[in-house]
Order: sequence, then structure tokens, then C-alpha cells
Amino acid sequence: MGYEARTIRDEKTAINRKRAMRRREVARTVRDVRTRIGSSDSLPNDFELERQHLFADTRLNSAFAVPMLALIVAAISSLWIHPALVGFWFILNFCMHLLAIGTCRAYEKAPSASRQEKPWLRRFTLSDLLYGSSWALFFLLPKQNQTGDGFLVFQFATMLIVVAITTMQSATLPRALLAGTLPVSLTVTATFLKQPEPIHYTLAAMAVGAQGFFFILGNQLLKNANTMLEYRAEKDHLIAELETANALSDESRRRAEEANLAKSRFLATMSHELRTPLNAILGFSEVMKDEVLGPMQNANYKSYAADIHHSGAHLLNLINEILDLSRIEAGRHELQEEAIYIDALVEECCKMMQIRAKAKDISIQESHTGDLPRIWGDERALRQVILNLLSNAVKFTPVNGTVHITLGRTEDGGQFVSIKDNGPGIPEAEIPVVLQAFGQGAVAIQSAEPGTGLGLSIVQALVAMHGGHFDLRSKLREGTEVIFTLPKSRVMESMPAYETPADRNAQYRHRA
Repeated sequence: MGYEARTIRDEKTAINRKRAMRRREVARTVRDVRTRIGSSDSLPNDFELERQHLFADTRLNSAFAVPMLALIVAAISSLWIHPALVGFWFILNFCMHLLAIGTCRAYEKAPSASRQEKPWLRRFTLSDLLYGSSWALFFLLPKQNQTGDGFLVFQFATMLIVVAITTMQSATLPRALLAGTLPVSLTVTATFLKQPEPIHYTLAAMAVGAQGFFFILGNQLLKNANTMLEYRAEKDHLIAELETANALSDESRRRAEEANLAKSRFLATMSHELRTPLNAILGFSEVMKDEVLGPMQNANYKSYAADIHHSGAHLLNLINEILDLSRIEAGRHELQEEAIYIDALVEECCKMMQIRAKAKDISIQESHTGDLPRIWGDERALRQVILNLLSNAVKFTPVNGTVHITLGRTEDGGQFVSIKDNGPGIPEAEIPVVLQAFGQGAVAIQSAEPGTGLGLSIVQALVAMHGGHFDLRSKLREGTEVIFTLPKSRVMESMPAYETPADRNAQYRHRA
């Protein structure tokens, strides 16, 4: 036993340690996200690591598409430039492209701690500068002969495409964007300005304007990336908050389950420990009260014995109600169902309450709305429901009052029982309190007989177990009406009598 207890204790300790570590990790994540969102620095600095990751990811995704553009440009430019020079340029451009891709791939494979170092931004900027310079070299290649306006248009279109692609790839890092586009734009502008024709000046001006336009476009893409990263950070923040709430909820549920188990064990133990002496107290006090073994010379002793018996009965009733409610809440209360007449059950309960009603001159009036078929239910549970409701009605009805009990069918074919009194009523604001466990209204606290506040909770639970519905209607100084209904599925319609073989033979002989 000692070894098993020690093993269980070690397992619980390990589980609690894992939960504590998980809570610390979640709390650390929440703290980091909150610090990053609430920082007073500008957004580009806030999300520098994330923007570097977007830069590297974009470059890697376009690793095969960009060399195809260089290959197409080299093939077309061979019409005006010597193919050997074009081939040399293409190899150089491809090497610079491989250098940029290798830098991005090394960044992706690097551990998270090393990504936070500044050299990565300089590496990205340098790789883009070299790649842009390789494209700038293309516009400096010598031509074989007079090229005409067609080559100018081709050069200008190539510059626009290269600058546009570089802008889309490097928008998340403004330094890399300038390093990749400025060499191309400045080289093309200088090349056009060397020519004396107006068309060259026009194209040079357009090249400068295109550089400015794409730079503005890059800034807009940077803002969009920052906005996306901010939303992502807020989403991570919410997820971390939900993880924290979930961890707290799991911990609270575990504690509640342990507390509920401890409560069940306590009630199971105390029910036996309390009922045994209570039965002795009730038995001996009843013997003394009724003077079974002989008359008592002192009248006060007889009164004390009656008080002891009454208090013991009240305590035993309280224990029974608490145990009933605990079993119902734990889902351990099972219905012992059978076919019963609800009107006969109500009549029996009314007879049981007549003594208490006559003590206060209260009239209990019962009315039926037609013959009611049997229902399928737990006789003991339904008797407890009716007795609790009748007891409350008699308890709160003033002297010379009236309690009305009505039985009948519901519109959907079920059956209902209504108990109405002309007592002081319940304020509308107190009705939810009364329906809760241990809940008592102001009138009950001030003037009623002592009670536990568990009766209506038990009634609601037992009615719900039968698939029924419970309703309480009350107005101050107008009395209270409680109604519980049972569904049509529990109503047993009249069935034809069972016909024996002897009855069937007699019927055949009569026909013959």
C-alpha cells in the first residue's frame, strides 16, 4: 500500500510540474507579445525580424522565375549585342542570383538567436546591391551596330520589369530595395542622357520617374506588410490569452473535480455517522415523549423530549435532502420507473398533508380535468415532488387560507399538476434566488417555518429527470403557483384487455 501511494503521489507531482511549466511558457509568450505590441518604437523596428523572414521567403519562392527573365532578356538582346558578351553577362547575373538565394537560405536555416544579429540586414543589402549591379552592367554592354529606337524601347522595358520585380521582392527591407533598384535606374538614366536626341532625354526622365514611383509603391507594400504583421501579433496575443484561460480553466476544473470527489466521500461517510446516532436520538426521545415506559413527573422534561424529537427529525430531513441533491448532481440517482396514476398519488399526498393543514385551518382543494391515464415514472420521486410543493404551499399560506391543486392534460398530450396558494407571494426579483439551492426569499427568512432551501432544487432536478418542465409564478401579496408537467412520451394510453385462449374459444362457440 505504501509503494502504491508513493507511486500515485509521484505521478501527481510530475503532472503538476508539467502543468506549471506549461503555464510559465504561456505566461512568457503573453508577456513577450504584449511588450512587442505596446512598444513605443516605430513599426518597422518592431517587426524587423518578421520582415527579414518575409524578404527571405519571397526570394526563395521566386528562385526559379527570376533566372528565366534574365535568360529571355539575354536571348533577345543577342540581336543587338555580341552573344559572347551576353553569355558572360548572363553567367555573372546568375551567380549574383545564386549568392542572394544562398544568403536567404542560410538565414532560414540559422537558429532564432542568430537571426536577431544586425549582420543579416547588411548581408541582404549587399546581395541585392550586387544583383542590381549585375543588371546595371547589362545596360553598359557595347552594341554591335546602330540599334535604332527598338533597342531603346527594349532597354526601357527591361529596366521597368527588373525594378518592378525587385520592388516586389525587397519591399519589406527598404535598404535592400534601394540597393537593388538604384544601380539599374541610375545606369539607364546616365546611358540615355549621353545621347543627344530628345527621345533619350524623355526616356531618362521617365526612368527617374519610374524609380520614384516604384519606391513609393515599395513604401506602400512595406506599410501593408507591417499591418499584416501587427494583425498577426494581435492574433498571437489572443491565442496566448486563450491558452492562459484554457490552462486556468483546466486547473479550476481539476480542483473542482477533486473538491466534488472529496464532498461525495464526506457525505457518504457523514450520512452513516450522523444517521446512526440520529436514529437513536429520535427513538429514545419518542419513547420519552410518548411516556412508553411510564409517566414523566416533570412536564418540562416531556416538553424537552418533544423538542429533541422535533429537532432530530428536522436534522435528519436536512441530511436526507442534502444527500438526495448530491446524488442527483453526481448523476447517481436512478429512476425506478413503473406505471402509476398521478391523481392517486396526489390524493395520497393530500391526505398526508391534512394534519399540517388542519393545524392552520387551511383548506386543500383538489380538482381534475377528466380521467387521466397512467404515466410511466418513478413513484417515489414524484411523491417527493408533490410533497415538497404541498409542504411549501401549506407553510407559506396564512391561517384560514386555501391551497388549490389542479390536475389535467397539457395541449401536447402530456399531464400537469398545478399547486396554487393565496400566501404572501414572492417578489419577482427573488424568484431566481428561491429556485437556487439553499436559496430563500425575504418572506421565508422572516416569517416561515425553518427550512433548508433545497426543496425546489430537488423538485426541479427530479422533474427534469422525467423529461418534464417546472414553472413558478408568483406576485407579491397575490400568492404563488407552481406547475410541473410531464411529457406526452410518459403518458400511457388505455390498452385493450388481454384476451386468453379460453375467452377466444367461448367467443367462437357463441358465434356458432
